Amino acid sequence: MKKKGGKNIKPMLLTPSDEIPLDKDWIYETKYDGFRCILEWYEEPIIKSRNENVLNKMFPEIIQFCLSIQDKIKPYLPIVMDGEIVHLVNNYKSNFTVVQTRGRMRTKDAIEQHAAKFPCHLVIFDLLTIKGEVVNNLPLVGRREKLSTMFKKLKLPTINSESNKRLQIIEQSKVSKQLWGKIVAYNGEGMVAKKKKSFWAIGKRSTDWLKIKNWKITTIILTAFDKTNNYFFGAIYDQGSLIEVVNFSHGLKEEELQTLQSFFYTNGQAVGKNKWIIEPSICVDIASIDFDGKSLREPRFYRFNFDCEPAECTRKQFNFQLYSIPENVKVTHPDKPLWVSNDIRKEDYLYYLQRVSSYIIPFLRNRLLTVIRYPHGTIRDERFYQKNWEDNIPKYVETKLVEDNRYVICNNIQTLLWLGNQIALEFHIPFQTIDTEMPTEIVFDLDPPSVDYFWMAVEAAIRMKAIFDEFSLVSFIKTSGGKGLQIYIPLPKGIFSYENTRVFTKFVCDFLCEQEPNLFTTERMKKNRENKLYLDYVQHHEGKTIIAPYSTRGNEGGFVATPLYWEEVNKELSPTLFTIPIVLERVSKYGDIFHTFRHVDNQLAFKKVIEQLKNILF
Repeated sequence: MKKKGGKNIKPMLLTPSDEIPLDKDWIYETKYDGFRCILEWYEEPIIKSRNENVLNKMFPEIIQFCLSIQDKIKPYLPIVMDGEIVHLVNNYKSNFTVVQTRGRMRTKDAIEQHAAKFPCHLVIFDLLTIKGEVVNNLPLVGRREKLSTMFKKLKLPTINSESNKRLQIIEQSKVSKQLWGKIVAYNGEGMVAKKKKSFWAIGKRSTDWLKIKNWKITTIILTAFDKTNNYFFGAIYDQGSLIEVVNFSHGLKEEELQTLQSFFYTNGQAVGKNKWIIEPSICVDIASIDFDGKSLREPRFYRFNFDCEPAECTRKQFNFQLYSIPENVKVTHPDKPLWVSNDIRKEDYLYYLQRVSSYIIPFLRNRLLTVIRYPHGTIRDERFYQKNWEDNIPKYVETKLVEDNRYVICNNIQTLLWLGNQIALEFHIPFQTIDTEMPTEIVFDLDPPSVDYFWMAVEAAIRMKAIFDEFSLVSFIKTSGGKGLQIYIPLPKGIFSYENTRVFTKFVCDFLCEQEPNLFTTERMKKNRENKLYLDYVQHHEGKTIIAPYSTRGNEGGFVATPLYWEEVNKELSPTLFTIPIVLERVSKYGDIFHTFRHVDNQLAFKKVIEQLKNILF
């Protein structure tokens, strides 16, 4: 191979399969929807696409990470690895649209801005060359052993969607059923089955590597037929209008193709030499791997659906079919109204939880959870707090017994949806995880007297941000889902005590009250606050809780505790802007605004602040 870039290497290809091979000769991996590529690393890392285009400029975050480990990986060079560029939504699903959008960008500024919002990973699943030695003639288990050993020595992770280490290794499983269950639950693309003794063959399609797709079945209305290429077009109703979501030709048997063609010729209207359109009258089920926001990906005809009326093919049904509930989560009364003002029912709420699961679960993980349940939705003023769960807990739900209370630990999507089915509308979490007695973040709760005084929370937040910036502390902000704002300062686990944080939180709150005594107060008694904004530093303590980011609230508007960009915190901001539909639009547009939260290193800055304050105050 040539030193700079090497010879052209086209990836080994997979053979589609409808069945998962089950004998002991196979090993299983998650299939991710991204850009298949080869990483060639001689003097510097070069990422090449299947078409042998260099992708370095389009994925600078991956290249920058590779360069950051250049000295560590140097003993293994030259090295060539096979992998996939992905935007990990969770550990089992990649958002292809994000990767595709990046791949089409050309300007440096646009690419860098996109990388900041939607960072990508390069996940590796095979090794072709190491230390200049070609190893693709070794069996898969041999190549994998060398690859795993290197990744362990370099301290690079197996798939972890929350890690900022942009080079990761795909996890392998010997048990297909267990892995498939996770792929389906987390809405992944599918699975790859590989023979343990398979060799890596350049550019060849092999039955030693099989891909099994996790097909999503959606129902659409047939609207048009183009005889030129035998393509059929399908749509759904969105706010009363037909919106095209698919065109397909695959999957039809000859008899089915002729039946549909005849139907269009007989009942349709010709709109050109080779195209016919038809009024909404016939529904079909389409299998696809995903929806990119405009059309179904890899669509194929699945079956006629004579039980479905065209009017039933709505955006809501379409979304529910794309994000189906895992089989082991039992849903009761899906049409129960939860928020009447927004016409949000339980099925809508469960859909919301699925869409934000990758963003909310990292904040719930390994924390003693307190929920507020609304047995009748928010229609009646009836609710209760629950932190103790004794009966009828599914096997997939983790719990921990603390002081006679059996707390739920929400560590997976099934638990989140199970809680949603229990009509737990609010998720409240402590400031520390179950494996430490020290806080993992500081949270300031900015509580104005009413929503009409929300401007006070904005004013307090802006002033606090200036203080934190002066101390070189990275902070994050969200709405409370009620009438206020909440500011977060991430801390390293197990370093700072609540006594440490109290010194800081009390100082900041007292300082603001001294600056603006007519606006802010630390008075706990509501009757004595005189319409001032309450700066609650007492609440930040062991055993206390705060509403989790992305949690809904049980208020009439169904508002969400929504992460914000700091530049959004201005006089135009209102907590009533952030309903479930709006938050779903935000995550589609911005991704997870808090995605860097767990990567922030405030340790040295906070230690310096505490030392300074102790010298001043004591």
